[in-house]
Formats: sequence, C-alpha cells, structure tokens
Amino acid sequence: MPALVNPLCEAFALYTPRCFRQHCEMRLTQREGHPAAEATSESLQTLAGLRDLASAIGRSQRYLLGRQTPDGYWVGELMVDGTLVADMVAYYHWEGRVSEAWQRKAVRHLLDLQLPEGGWNIYHGGPPEVNATVKAYLALKLAGVPVTDPRMLRARSVALNLGGVPRMNTFSKLYLALLGLFPWKYVPTIPCEVLLIGKWFHVNFWEMSNWSRAMLVPLAIINHFKPTRLLKNRVTLDELYPEGYHERDLRLPRDPQILTTRNFFLWLDRLHRFAELWARAGIHPFRRRALRRAEEWMLERFEGSDGLAAIFPAMLNSLIALKALGYPDDHPRVVWATRKLEALQHEDAETVRIEPCCSPVWDTAIVTIALRESGVPADDPRIERAVEWLLGKEIRFRGDWQYKNPAQVEPSGWVFEHDNKWNPDVDDTAMVLLALRLVPTRDVNSRNAAYRRGLDWMMTFQCRDGGWAAFDKDCTKNILTKVPFADHNAMLDPECADITARILEVLGHERYSLDHPQVEKALQYLRSQQESDGTWYGRWGVNYIYGTWQVLRGLHVLGVDLQQPWLLKARAWFESVQHEDGGWGERCDTYEDPVFKGRGPSTPSQTAWAVMALCTFGDPDHPGLRRGVEYLIREQNPDGSWAEEETTGTGFPKVFYLKYDMYRNSWPLLALATYRKLAAGQSTAASRPFSPGS
Repeated sequence: MPALVNPLCEAFALYTPRCFRQHCEMRLTQREGHPAAEATSESLQTLAGLRDLASAIGRSQRYLLGRQTPDGYWVGELMVDGTLVADMVAYYHWEGRVSEAWQRKAVRHLLDLQLPEGGWNIYHGGPPEVNATVKAYLALKLAGVPVTDPRMLRARSVALNLGGVPRMNTFSKLYLALLGLFPWKYVPTIPCEVLLIGKWFHVNFWEMSNWSRAMLVPLAIINHFKPTRLLKNRVTLDELYPEGYHERDLRLPRDPQILTTRNFFLWLDRLHRFAELWARAGIHPFRRRALRRAEEWMLERFEGSDGLAAIFPAMLNSLIALKALGYPDDHPRVVWATRKLEALQHEDAETVRIEPCCSPVWDTAIVTIALRESGVPADDPRIERAVEWLLGKEIRFRGDWQYKNPAQVEPSGWVFEHDNKWNPDVDDTAMVLLALRLVPTRDVNSRNAAYRRGLDWMMTFQCRDGGWAAFDKDCTKNILTKVPFADHNAMLDPECADITARILEVLGHERYSLDHPQVEKALQYLRSQQESDGTWYGRWGVNYIYGTWQVLRGLHVLGVDLQQPWLLKARAWFESVQHEDGGWGERCDTYEDPVFKGRGPSTPSQTAWAVMALCTFGDPDHPGLRRGVEYLIREQNPDGSWAEEETTGTGFPKVFYLKYDMYRNSWPLLALATYRKLAAGQSTAASRPFSPGS
C-alpha cells in the first residue's frame, strides 16, 4: 500500500466509507485534470492509499455487522488450551457416565493440540506445561488410548521431564485424588471454616479474589467429603511419578528457613488435617456450621448466573460439590448446574471444544465502539439494538463487591457474561460506558441514567494507591499467596495499569481535570508502574503491547501531554519492536520473562493496539504508524475479517490464557478508524501537561 499522508483532511470528515471513497475519487479526477494543480506521483499514490483505507474499513464493518445476533449482541468464542476438555473427560469417568461418541471427539481434540515432542501447552506457540500435559495424558488413557501408542509414549516422556504428577498444582492434584490417583494426605486442605472468619481478621474469605472465592467454596466442600470414586478400568498414573509415591516428592516443599510465612501455613495445614479427623468423627466444633454456610453460599450464587461465577472451574467444582453433599442426579440444582456446564461446549461432527465462559457484554461493547468510531451512524438500527441490549444487562444488585467496597453508591455495573449478577466488574463497566457515550438511544434519559450510575459505581473502586482492579477494591494482601492451595497464581485481584488507564479514558471523555483528586492519584499510580524501557505490564491482555497501548490511549483522551520524555520512551519502545512486515506481536512467554517483550509473531489484534498507541502522539506521517496501517490493510481477508492464530488474551498470568476470537476483527477496525480520524486532524483531547508529583 502507498504511503498514507494527509492532503485531504476534509475527506475524512465524511463518516461513511462509501461517501469517503467517492470523495477521494472526485478529488483524484480533479487533480489529474487541472493544470494548475498537477498531482505529483506521491499525491496520486496517497489518494489511492486513502481509497484502500476506506475500503478496508467498509469491508470490516460489513463483516462485523453480518455477525450480530438477532438479539443485538456480538459474541466470539473464547479459545483455550486442552485442559478443560481433559477435565471433563476425567469428570465423566468419575461420574460413571461416559458417552463414547463424545469421548471420541474429545480424544480427537486433544490429539490435535498435542505438540510434536509429545506435550501440551497453555498458549499457542508455547512450550509444554506440566498440568496440561498430565491432564491430557490421563484423559487419553481413560478414553482407552494404549500407553504404548507413540503419542502416549512421547507424552509420558515430556510429563516426566516436567516433573510429573508431583509438580502439578493443588487444584489439579485434587481432581486426581477424586479418581484415586493421588493421595489425599498430600493435597493441601481447603477448610470451609474460612467462610466463618469475620472481616475483622487480617486474612479472611473476602480478601481472596472474586474468582478464587468461587472456586474454593465448592472445593472446600469436596475437600471435606473426599468423594473418591475408583476407576472401573483401573487406570493409574504410576508411570508419571518420577520417584514413585515417595513423601519427599509428594509433600509440598518447605522453605529452607524455618521462620517463614509459608512454613507457618504448612504447619497450619497439618493442624487442619488433625482437625479433620475429629470432623469425620462428628465432633469438630465448627465443621457442620461451616459446611452448611458453604452450601448456602454456593446455592445463593447460582441465582441470576450462568453457573457459579459463570466460569468453568467454579461451575465444575460446584457440580461435584452438589454430588458430594448427596444431591441426586435428578435434583433440579444438579440438572441446572449440568445444563449450564454443558452450554460451554462446542461439539461438531469431529471434535468438542469447551469455553471457560462467554464474553457477550465485552465483545458487544468493543464492536459497538469500533463500528461507531469507524463511521456507522448512531441511529443505525443495528447499533441501536446493540446499545439497548447493553442497557438491559446493567446489574442493579448489590453483589459480592460490597464486602470490599461498602461505599454508599447506587448499585450498577456490567459483567463479562450473559448473567452473573453477583460479580459485576470494573473493566467491563468501563468498556460499556465507552460504548454508551457514542449512542444517544431513543430513550436518552434511560441511557444517561444508566451511564451516570455506572460511572459513579466504577469511581468508588479506586484502590489506596490510585489504581483500579477488576472485581474488588484493595484485594492485595500478599500473605494469601503463601497459603498451600494458592499455587494457581490468582489469589489476589491487584490493581493494574490497563484497567486504570481505561477508566482514565472514560474520565477524559467526561472532561475530568488533571487536578481532580482521583485522576491525580491514578496518574501517579501509572507513573509508578512504568518500567525502565517505557512500557507498562498488561494484566488482562498480552502483554506489554496491551498495557502500554491502553495507558497511552487513556492518557491521550484525558489530555495529558504525550510529548513528555517519560511517554516518548513508550513510543520509542513501540518503534523498537515493530517487525519488518510492519506488524507487532508478543507471546505469553513475556509473563515468565520480560526479555521476550514484543518478540512474538505479528498479529492483527496486537498490531491494532500498537497502531492506536502511535496515533496518540498525533503524527499521521510517522513511518512506523503508516507501516502498521499498511500491515492491517494488507492482511485483511476479502470478506473483511483477519486471521489470527496467536493467543493475545490473559486469564491468569503463567497459568491460563485466552484467545478471543472477536479480537482479530474488532480491534483492527478500531485502529483503522482511529488512524483515519488522526489523518483528518480530528482530536479527542486537548493538550494538558501532567508532571508527576505536581
């Protein structure tokens, strides 16, 4: 594509791609035929390039509009590694009801994901990981794949090299214990008495992250009953214990120093085990009450949800917990939980895939923003339907957030999924607000009221150090990361730069001043989180490309002067990691080692983030920016979509990652629209310098 410069600013003001293209063609004819304005070769190329940009935007709009559901929302599949399918195979064998047809599809799916060397990874292009590899090996073995099959032999070798079963995390070992494949005495206890500890105690139930609470309550019930069901086919995993059932490999490792927090919790774990002996004898003073409270908590949160917390691990755990409590298979609660869990499955003629949850609110908000910013009119019926659907998803219920945030604010907020009324989150709420501001609906008063409620609610979640987290406020007590069952790297919900910056983007549109107390505190937080090379860590997207883009976008909309040295460092970093093809990319290995920042294969979604980041500096002629736009246009498919294999979404860093299928199409459209506005001289913010410490 030719270089993209800006001799035709007025053409960009025409928001429909068709009008924009016609305007370019008219100007091209005028310039070619007017002797006083003889067009140079470069300007002719520029006009052709502008037509290419308009055409790419139009194709993308048509593609996305064609995928809107009849109800008005968009939702893309959340693609993950093979662990969820492997977990379901194990669950069906524990339950004793295995569909051979379904199991064959599960086997096909797992074998399709197996790496050439034999293991399974947790993100595209990543190395084999011990939990994913052992779970897949077990599922295949349960399904009847012979251990002498070459694929199983390779998997066994990789699993042993990774440390085998003893190196799996606590949750994985608990699932194995349910099948009699790991001794319960070496699974860390999850005492349900934790629900009885009041907020007055430094370490209590509500100090755990939202998602950990949902996973741990049913696991505490399971941990009490230990409902092991031995496998009928007598499958074992003895071959995946490098040193056999030796205590030195099965027990949790202690710190070399005696007086450490971890060793204290390990001692406490032994005390819990002793107490459980009394509990099984029926004389534990608090166990019966705690079990009843855990059951009530879980059942209460079934209401208004797509399953417990609307996420796969909690939903599966809750189903096992119900059966451990003695609920029969035909009980309405069990039937409901089973149906919700199965709704996450995508089964076709050959394979079966499982989503960890659904993302309609998140996807709909992003697509709505991209379509509006790219010129689709606010009164387009499809846009109006999308916004009406989003308005209908506002949560007017005081959910679990109230325990960490007791502010007297009118309940509001939005969630990621269809229904999850107990758990509205800050990030989805911010994204929905960014969408709502672009569409004045038929009932403007209702739209404005929902927007104001959501904004007021969101603002109460600012943490002590100035940032915002996902679900809760000040959920940052690091001592919780030392408890024995906290090896899933997700016990806390710390504030992060990407969510904080997205909120500042909202506040920028609201014309909050830089000396507003909450804004000033947030800016100080962002400055404190910047790394020496100018980047920001991306908690909910991969990784430094995501975090740094969102910070620059938020600061730009807020009106911060981006020509300051500390922000120019971020631009220089983007320039330094741009690939020869004009794109940007980064893999999940950056969460393990930042040396890999910006070193992954180019992707449409991450290139879009980088393009939008460079747009914030206000130079449409920036060479790297032009090359990034050229990459997006060149890589677009004829139908208006983009292809993307890489994993660019983050669940739990180092543990669980997400490939948002909608990202490859929504973010590039927003990036092209952002560039077009920049080239037209349209600005979203005035320059208002911010000096840290002022």
